[in-house]
Amino acid sequence: MITTANIKNGVNVDQLVDTINAVQENPALAKFEFRAKNNWIEGGHCVTSIKDYYGVGEEHTERAKDSFTMEADHVEVLLGKDKAPNPGEIVLHALGSCLTGAMVYHAAAQGIEIEGMESSLKGGVDLHGFLGLDPEVRKGYDGITVKFKVKSDASEDQLRALSQFSPVFDMLTNPTPVTIEFEK
Repeated sequence: MITTANIKNGVNVDQLVDTINAVQENPALAKFEFRAKNNWIEGGHCVTSIKDYYGVGEEHTERAKDSFTMEADHVEVLLGKDKAPNPGEIVLHALGSCLTGAMVYHAAAQGIEIEGMESSLKGGVDLHGFLGLDPEVRKGYDGITVKFKVKSDASEDQLRALSQFSPVFDMLTNPTPVTIEFEK
C-alpha cells in the first residue's frame, strides 16, 4: 500500500503532530539552546558562525552543512564598508522569517491553506541614541512595521493569531534578559 505524506503549506502535518505529542508526553524535549559565535574582522564588519545546538534532549553537533555563517557590516555613511547587511537589517530578516514560519506551521496544524505569503519590514532608528547624544533617545529601533501580503482564505484575525506564535516576535515585543560577560 502506497501512502502519501500529509503535507500542508510545505509542512509534514503528521510529523508536526508527532512532535507536539512527543513534547506533551515528555516536556523536557521542548528545551532548546541555540548558539552562535561571532568574530570581529575590522570596523563594523564581523562574521557569525552557527553549528551546534541542544534540543530534543541531546546535543546536535552534526548538521546537513558543516556550519552556517552570516556576516554583518554597516553602511558606508555609518563608517562601514557595506560588505553585508547591518545588524538592524538582520533583525528584520529574523523577524520576517520567524513570523512567516510560525504562521505557515500553525496554519498547517490548523488545516489552513496558505498559497502565498510575502512581507515587507521597516524600522526607524534615531542616531542620537546610538551616538550618545541624547540619553532620552532609544539606541535601537523606535518601532518596526511588518506588512504582509497573504494569499489564503484565512481571515485577518486568524492570520494575526498565527503570527503570535513567532519566537522572534516574542523576543522583540517582550523584554528578554541578556547577560554580557567579558573574558580577557
